[in-house]
Amino acid sequence: MHNATVAALNGKRVLVTGGARGLGAAFVRALAEAGARVTFGDVLDTEGRALAASLATEGHAVTYHPLDLADPLSINAFVDAGATQMGGIDALINNAAITNSGGKFADELSIDTWDAVMNVNVRGVWLASTAALPHLRAAGGGSIVNIASDTAMWGAPKLLAYVASKGAVISMTRSLAREFGPDGVTVNAIAPGLTEVEATAYVPAERHQYYLQGRALPRAQVPGDVTGPVLFLLSDAARFVTGQLLPVNGGFVMN
Repeated sequence: MHNATVAALNGKRVLVTGGARGLGAAFVRALAEAGARVTFGDVLDTEGRALAASLATEGHAVTYHPLDLADPLSINAFVDAGATQMGGIDALINNAAITNSGGKFADELSIDTWDAVMNVNVRGVWLASTAALPHLRAAGGGSIVNIASDTAMWGAPKLLAYVASKGAVISMTRSLAREFGPDGVTVNAIAPGLTEVEATAYVPAERHQYYLQGRALPRAQVPGDVTGPVLFLLSDAARFVTGQLLPVNGGFVMN
């Protein structure tokens, strides 16, 4: 990443949801290495504590707090803990999400599954964003980056609850950008393609091959492909970018 972008993150106080593994852990590490102070949360308590301890031994200012996006009280407690720990908040990455609907047709999904996905992926993003807003406002402005998915752009089959939730995140990003803009808060979304992480291990080989063949850049997508664009949107280089969706998928879907 360009040195100016990295330098702009030095000392920034960043919240990350779902930071214990996969893409979230990649964000936490990239932010820490760019000099940011990071508080991350997850339902994976053991993994979260281990990652925070590992990064702390490397001299990074990283703290873990438990977080369950399905629980509104947990969201408020996490944001407050992060603000207290870091002395404020400059940015939020809404990364945490659940899939739960993979491999099932629309008429095979249960209402409980649908509600669980929506409560975490959509309601959780809304509540985390509004909980962070007073802290971002107090900091004189800041950045929110929502992690969406390119599945909502091409209409991935047999994944309906997840796809619908990510479509909602994309639309919500635009409304939040207009509402939060007067406070100097940018709100953008990243739409990664199928990324090689633990959370995508369930995806059938045919779907991985479908992505590989359809990309303009014919190789597997890894977490490092996504961290750079996210760090850019948090940097001062992107202060006039808001309400936008940036697909990061090797050209599998193009805007």
